Amino acid sequence: MTVIVLTNCPPSLRGFLTRWLLEISAGVFIGNPSARIRDLLWDEVQQYADQGRALLAHTTNNEQGFTFRTHDHAWHPVDHEGLTLIRRPNAQSSSNAATTPRKGWSNASKRRRYGRSR
Repeated sequence: MTVIVLTNCPPSLRGFLTRWLLEISAGVFIGNPSARIRDLLWDEVQQYADQGRALLAHTTNNEQGFTFRTHDHAWHPVDHEGLTLIRRPNAQSSSNAATTPRKGWSNASKRRRYGRSR
């Protein structure tokens, strides 16, 4: 079984994939092509994806039973002791003020440290 998921790709690429796979939802293609055809389809997807992203998942003979490849994704597959996992990028916060601690000591901690009470 082969699954290809396209995001923001040209319609011509989607039309090309419908020759070999069934489009079950917008940009989601499934089918059971041979390994040679699957690799040729993936090469075409990488070549014509333009600004879009693509993901290929297919069955294979490993412990997980499947493997996957990505093209222009922020998430990348990483091999971890024989298992393929997804590495996601860290979430970027919109404001640095919330994540950057203030410099120096607070007034309360200064009072506790020096034993002063007001």
